[in-house]
Amino acid sequence: MKPESGSQNAAAPGASSAKVLEVHGVSKSYGPLKALDAVSLGITEGEFVALLGPNGAGKTTLFQLLSGLFVADAGSILVDGLDIGRDPVAVLARLGVVFQQATLDLDLSVHANLRFHARLHGIGGRSATDRIRAELDRIGLTEQTNGACRKLSGGNRRKVELARALLHAPRLLLMDEATVGLDPLSRRALLDYVHDLCRERGMAVLWATHLVDEAEEADRVLVLHRGHLITEGTPAQLLADTGEASLADAFLNLTGVNR
Repeated sequence: MKPESGSQNAAAPGASSAKVLEVHGVSKSYGPLKALDAVSLGITEGEFVALLGPNGAGKTTLFQLLSGLFVADAGSILVDGLDIGRDPVAVLARLGVVFQQATLDLDLSVHANLRFHARLHGIGGRSATDRIRAELDRIGLTEQTNGACRKLSGGNRRKVELARALLHAPRLLLMDEATVGLDPLSRRALLDYVHDLCRERGMAVLWATHLVDEAEEADRVLVLHRGHLITEGTPAQLLADTGEASLADAFLNLTGVNR
């Protein structure tokens, strides 16, 4: 993946106090199951935050609420100070999302998938063409522009989904278990790429995963377990708090998940 020409690195996380995402006391139940229980968190611009939790922790439910697919039973979600419950259109215009499940139309070309998304965000004509070209060039898929997405590898399909999520220059990028099904090399490349984007574009990133190694280079780690946010801090802070030598052991200590 190519460095972005003309980009300037964002200020180091913590240098700015601008909150891009604020979640206050959010709860969500499905019948008797409480998927999220009074979860609160915040992310500043240019910050890469890993949401780490075992399967069933509530990560996907949180992302469904953040992306407007479902409505919280209680609490509030603000993006750039805008409440998703009161102004969902403006909030969604500030979000880029890559879901765990693939969402490309595999029978359409790469360009057609991206062009359709651009139109949804009111981007057309030369502007859409230029943005599509720039994102595909950045991820090294320019030559696949007119090919059907079905012919792409799993890793390249994920790249296209990420390029699509970035077309409208979101303030907040949500990555929900985005490396599921990828080989180790593709997984590492995608993670490194999003870290680069976070620094270069100043985006806030929330990266949900159950894979501890994907959280090791995060600015902060949020540990979600059984619908509760049980702790947060830098990877070093989590090691210090638990007295463990590795983030994997700290995660097991905090969640009680069997090895």
